[in-house]
Amino acid sequence: MTTTELTKNQKLVFAALERAGTPLSAYQILDQLRDEGFRAPLQVYRALDQLRGFGVVHRLESMNAFVACAHADGHVHHDGEPIGFTICERCGAVSEIHDADFRAFVDGISARSGFRPEKTTVEIRGLCADCAKAA
Repeated sequence: MTTTELTKNQKLVFAALERAGTPLSAYQILDQLRDEGFRAPLQVYRALDQLRGFGVVHRLESMNAFVACAHADGHVHHDGEPIGFTICERCGAVSEIHDADFRAFVDGISARSGFRPEKTTVEIRGLCADCAKAA
């Protein structure tokens, strides 16, 4: 999926998330896009649902907010692929965890328990490296 394949509304919502660099709620996105013709939350939610389906936007459950995928420039998340985030409690920085060790960790838990995950999203809250140094 490339951003050239997105609809106008999807491109606008995705661009708003990329510009923000921090998680945004659907209502924050709506506020940013009113001048672009967005009038109702449903327009934003439809675009977000489609972007999530394409694997280029993620929802942070604990914050009820959305972020552009850190790998949206080519990597597409597939169903069942584990996704993790670190969320700084002080500055709000969010980083996406996507590496072989994380995948192996989730796969190991699944193998030992016999559980078959269909969706794995892990959110780790604490202090980022910069904020931890300043503390």
